[in-house]
Amino acid sequence: MLTHLHITDFTLVDELDLELDKGLTTITGETGAGKSITLDALGLALGDRTDADKIRNGCDKADIHASFDISHLSYAKKWLAEHELADGDDCILRRVVTAEGRSRAYINGQTATLNQIRTLGEMLINIHSQHEHQTLLNTRSHQRLLDAFGGLKPLAKQVKDAYNKWHCIHYQLETIRNQNDDLNARFQLLSYQVEELEQLGLEPGELDQLELQQKTLANAETINTHCGHVVSLCGDDEGLQDRLNQALHLLSSLQTKPEALVEAESMLNNAFIHVQEAQAELERYLDGQDQDENRLVEVEQRLNAIYEIARKHRMAPEDLVETHQKLVAELRSMQSGDEQIEKLEQQSEDALYLYQQLASELSDQRQFASARLAKAVNEKLTQLAMGQSNFSIALNAEAKPAANGNEIVEFLISTNHGQPAKPLAKVASGGELSRISLAIQVVTAQTSTTPTLVFDEVDVGIGGTTGDEVGKLLRELGENAQVLCVTHLAQVASKGHQHLLVSKTGNKKTGALSALKTLTQQERIAEIARMMGGNVESKNSLAHAKEMMTA
Repeated sequence: MLTHLHITDFTLVDELDLELDKGLTTITGETGAGKSITLDALGLALGDRTDADKIRNGCDKADIHASFDISHLSYAKKWLAEHELADGDDCILRRVVTAEGRSRAYINGQTATLNQIRTLGEMLINIHSQHEHQTLLNTRSHQRLLDAFGGLKPLAKQVKDAYNKWHCIHYQLETIRNQNDDLNARFQLLSYQVEELEQLGLEPGELDQLELQQKTLANAETINTHCGHVVSLCGDDEGLQDRLNQALHLLSSLQTKPEALVEAESMLNNAFIHVQEAQAELERYLDGQDQDENRLVEVEQRLNAIYEIARKHRMAPEDLVETHQKLVAELRSMQSGDEQIEKLEQQSEDALYLYQQLASELSDQRQFASARLAKAVNEKLTQLAMGQSNFSIALNAEAKPAANGNEIVEFLISTNHGQPAKPLAKVASGGELSRISLAIQVVTAQTSTTPTLVFDEVDVGIGGTTGDEVGKLLRELGENAQVLCVTHLAQVASKGHQHLLVSKTGNKKTGALSALKTLTQQERIAEIARMMGGNVESKNSLAHAKEMMTA
């Protein structure tokens, strides 16, 4: 509920502090006094577009604060908590507009975006202007109103989500169908390349080993000759072993030896052992060469196969292993176009079935809600002296799946018995359209979760006893919600729980100013007498006004 509104330097208002209560609050005043300024300022706090022209002449900025009690609005409190803007049961929206045309928005003292303040504002206030019936001429608003009245918004959102999911899958399916030849070609190429590389079976590090073996085997003859010569040099007959053995015999025959000779004898003995081991290793190597006579051919054939595949893939041989891994990963991540089409066709079928189930349920619920809404609106039209009219709702079938469901919702009206129902846009009388609009707004507002409803001169074109019924309807709304109504009708103003009067004051120095005050009971009687065109000094006029307030 809106509890307080503070306005500074906005259009004709220099400063205004307004305390508001629940129930129906009527706002009246002379023509041109600025009755709608308060609501314009409130709209600004809720995120409406603005410009520097809204700032009072000679001032640097306009500043508007709107305070709300949200103790009973769990959804608004949840939204604030999710955006780290919560401040208990209170919520303050603030908007500052500078003379340069820039604006800043705040929620509970923290900077906020206009989108945030608009989103939150929709949870707090619903404003119905005198031009609201223009919105009703657009059939897109009809579905919104019907779904809100029937409590169908959650189901309608499920339908929209299901449609979006199906549409996304369907789009992918059509895209792949159009690209199927290219996709299949890529799949076939990848399959061939992967199979070729898998047949090659190149292991990490294998290429380096093969190239080393190839170099070794290619020089095998020279290596073997040199190794054989070394073996003969190490042999016993006048070889290294024979000569080392002679040296050791000479040193060991000495009875007494200095420490240096003992050390030399040890070193020669170690050398003798090393020469024996080296000779044995060389002999084993030479024996092994007899078993690898064909190895060079095998190695070169293997290397040629590797080099050939590398040339086909236009890359260095050492990159083949990594390329193989990448191609395998890409192939695993995709399917052939035909396989993808088959998979998406099944997904599309499943998504469409879910959409159709939800949309069918929504259609049934809309059928039921439309009958209830039409009945409620017709009852209000009877109160508004349009008993000969018949309001109805058409659910026109969509030609194909749509985000809004299986039907287009359209409000129809027959203004006279026996006449066929026509779309609201074809209703000729502006006065009739205003009353139809008001009836729809009042009925749908009764099911709204928004705690504050604002009506800005929705009673234009209405008068007499019909105006009295309008007042009763608005007061009826005020029993369950906070209602603010700018009105020019005494019949409506007399039904308010609270009455605010707008007046224009000022002089040449200060310029024109708008002021707003809460009227006492006696002041209300005088204001209603004025609105009826009577003499506020006349006892009869005042008596008539007082009677109207108690009616």
